[in-house]
Amino acid sequence: MTKGELQDLDKHGNTHVENVVDPALNDELAQLSPEQYAAAERKLIWKLDLRIMPCLWLMIVLNYLDRNALANARIQGIEESLNLKGSQFNTAISVLFAGYIALQIPSNLILTRVRPSLYLPGCMAAWGVVSGLSAAVHNFEGLVIVRFFLGMVEAPYFPGALLLLSSWYTKRELALRTSVLYSGSLLAGGFGGLVGAGVQSGLDGSRGLDSWRWLFIIEASLTVFVALCSMLILPDYPHSTKSLSPLERAIAVRRIQVMASISDEKKGSVLYGLRLAITDYKVWLLSLMMIAKTSAGAVMSFIPTLAETFGYGKVETLLLVAPPYVFATIVALAVSYSSDRFSERAYHVVIPMVFAMAGYIMAASTLALPARYLSLFLMLAGQYGPYNVALAWISSTIPQPLEKRSAAIAIINTIGNIAQIYSPYFYFDGPRYYQAMIANACFCLACLCATLILRWCLLWENRKLASAEANEVQEPDNGRIDEKGFRYLL
Repeated sequence: MTKGELQDLDKHGNTHVENVVDPALNDELAQLSPEQYAAAERKLIWKLDLRIMPCLWLMIVLNYLDRNALANARIQGIEESLNLKGSQFNTAISVLFAGYIALQIPSNLILTRVRPSLYLPGCMAAWGVVSGLSAAVHNFEGLVIVRFFLGMVEAPYFPGALLLLSSWYTKRELALRTSVLYSGSLLAGGFGGLVGAGVQSGLDGSRGLDSWRWLFIIEASLTVFVALCSMLILPDYPHSTKSLSPLERAIAVRRIQVMASISDEKKGSVLYGLRLAITDYKVWLLSLMMIAKTSAGAVMSFIPTLAETFGYGKVETLLLVAPPYVFATIVALAVSYSSDRFSERAYHVVIPMVFAMAGYIMAASTLALPARYLSLFLMLAGQYGPYNVALAWISSTIPQPLEKRSAAIAIINTIGNIAQIYSPYFYFDGPRYYQAMIANACFCLACLCATLILRWCLLWENRKLASAEANEVQEPDNGRIDEKGFRYLL
């Protein structure tokens, strides 16, 4: 963050690092030895990991189970039951994201003013109810209406979860936590196939309902239950979470102050934060990277369809979906651990994307079963292995103030998900889906290029910051707590 931005923020109600907690607690923090502070910080992180991560992880698992249930329902016969023709299934996939992107930015701005512990689970309960209504549709029009509103009520969760994580964890802790969070979405893909196989073999025709209707009912019921439990577990922001001790809150606030230069407690104008985000070129480079990545990532909605081309029955097809997702989850955790371990972002995005490109090209080139199945492993692991690194990069590149970070996350996620509106229509020329696979390879290349450009820009920004510090251009009391000063992760 530049000196000009800091000065400008002062005019809009934000301050540099100051006493945002009880002064007595600041004195107590100052009296702690480095070893005592490190021990207290480790205890706090452990407590946060046990409270935040399982809750958000379960929420994202159910988020993707509900969202992608339609992909498994296709194998179970929803197209035949609803008499879907032509590209109507693709439209049902696409329309969810029309509702999804409509509420992303306003929702994240609202989240800076309300309690995350109530807002996010409340939205989760709403999407559980709407998803359950999918079991009651009887035609294409009804399915489209339910999918559109499902997108609207799902919109607050993911950018809101990223905002909450970035409010508690430092930039060097975010990639692994974001990876653990996003691993839930990948495991949901595999777990959804297993659930679909179980429902298909055990409940098809039970009480006069098709198996795909039971799939929506079961997953929606579980979603509402977890949402109600999450209201009792999920914390709010560091300065306002009453379940932590005053000293723990002080440490939590100080950790984020060290990462950046402004406390999240002081609230500035929401519209001003939005303007800061819109006028930051880094937001648009990150948006370009994400829309290219998400365009190729639409393959997740068609993995069961691709597996169906292997020629097996419904249950076997749904079971074949699980292994590629499990492999992608392992790769994602390994990539994120390495990214945090070496404090590096760009190459941890670029290298896996090369493997994703290879997977898409392989899928476009042959229908041979071994190569085709291997391509699913490559495309999912290469596509989603670095996704969480990219998400963590967003939060560390746009660290403060809270309103700007919130708007930036929502803008980037919104633009990225625009791809989900048009990309499902690439999947029309089965069984090879040549056009979709070649387009996905090109999108991976675009993401790779945007990532390298962003790295170069951040390297340039870091050199400017170092030069400014060396020449004492920045104010000595500019709010930097760490001795080296703020630097962007590359």
